[in-house]
Amino acid sequence: MASTIITIVLFAYFGLLLLIAYFTSRNTTAKSFFTGDKKSRWYLVAFGMIGTSLSGVTFISVPGGVLDGGWYYYQMVIGFFLGYFVVAFVLLPIYYKYNLTSIYRYLEHRLGFSAYQWGAGYFILSRTLGATVRLYLVINVLQLFVFDSIGIPFWLSSVIIIAMIIAYTLQGGVKTIVWTDTLQTIFMLLALVVCIFAIQTELNWSWSHIWDQLEKTNMTKLWSTDYLRKDFFLKHIIGGAFITIAMTGLDQEMMQKNISVKSLKDAQKNMVVFSFVLLLVNALFLFLGGILYLYANQQGVNFKPDDVFPTIVQQHLPLGIFIIFIIGLISALFPSVDGAITALTSSFCIDILGFERSDVWNQHQQIRVRKIIHLSFALLFLLLVFYFKWMDNKSIVDLIFLIAGYTYGPLLGLFAFGILTKRTIKNIMVPIVCLASPLICYLLQTNSADLLNGYVFGHELLLLNGSITFGLLFIRSTHSADAIKNNV
Repeated sequence: MASTIITIVLFAYFGLLLLIAYFTSRNTTAKSFFTGDKKSRWYLVAFGMIGTSLSGVTFISVPGGVLDGGWYYYQMVIGFFLGYFVVAFVLLPIYYKYNLTSIYRYLEHRLGFSAYQWGAGYFILSRTLGATVRLYLVINVLQLFVFDSIGIPFWLSSVIIIAMIIAYTLQGGVKTIVWTDTLQTIFMLLALVVCIFAIQTELNWSWSHIWDQLEKTNMTKLWSTDYLRKDFFLKHIIGGAFITIAMTGLDQEMMQKNISVKSLKDAQKNMVVFSFVLLLVNALFLFLGGILYLYANQQGVNFKPDDVFPTIVQQHLPLGIFIIFIIGLISALFPSVDGAITALTSSFCIDILGFERSDVWNQHQQIRVRKIIHLSFALLFLLLVFYFKWMDNKSIVDLIFLIAGYTYGPLLGLFAFGILTKRTIKNIMVPIVCLASPLICYLLQTNSADLLNGYVFGHELLLLNGSITFGLLFIRSTHSADAIKNNV
């Protein structure tokens, strides 16, 4: 009975997304799919970005990590917060100055065609892997707590969810994503707050008593002071700042919605407001993780970190709370996948196929090819979800940031070189540098304990990768009058 109700709720929720897609995709042109006609409202983008930034990984894995790591994750959130100001006041002015549809066109303006395509290529690689890891995590949870009970196998549930996402993103693009992300963020935050109050009610403790218990069990520890550890606070803060700069400011998915806002001033306002809200929301997720473990201890049960939230909600709370949890989980899933597929489609069409560089593509051809690319990325997502299921990797958060460290590092180095120097580099050197830097990072990371007296690389791997890319580019570059003229 419960599974039937949840299934009905899910399809009703999907019907609401389709309704939004219908109204927002009317009169959509080939261009408006990518830009939203530059009419997105800044406050909707800011609110919707919460859901996109947090995703199902935050919804499941961040609360699950509190038992062992306390609030150490918040060190990185502080870094995120600092990084958003760099995005707002350094990167966004560049994107608006050049009136970019794809942010990687800046690399072409500044460093040449090879840098442009390698930048776009690294984004496509990183976003494809990162988004499918997030997608796998949430489908796995839904499979365990919903689909298994009604006899739907993993492969079919994956196909159904991908088909749902295709259905409401294929036509409208950015215009649709801005509105659906807003709706989904509302549901996700509603689920978060409702679950916190529901568990507090089950515990039957006051908020002050809950906080005292969290302190006694070391689940409020914030600062890690051992510099050899991966979670050392400076590694987290610095790494978090550069993760934001790379995974938001240099990411077509995140920036595509920001540059769909009419003016630079509104886009910056969106980014600043969003950064403050994210501090609060992440704190709520960590607090949720703490009270989940307090409740688990009270009940005398043990769960794996990624299972503690869904298991407690399903097995120990009323059905209505579990339904709200499932809606919240779906709302955390869709923004991190629908925007990724849309942005990947945009990047491939503009950066690889050259929609903006050539007059060969008329509007009808652009729409037809864009839909084929959109469906192709959806199929690729599906195949990668099957692969991650086969691998059965449980360290989802670490895996996402590890992927980012290797794939966004060259992007960070390329943009930093273009913005901070007045030098130029030959096209032939760009692929050599972009391949050499991740390889050097891999060798350093795997041997760091022996080479650096026990030091273990954490999230600062991204900064290391970007610095190596920057250094290699600088060594092989020359001072150029043309570069000075084109430099921002």
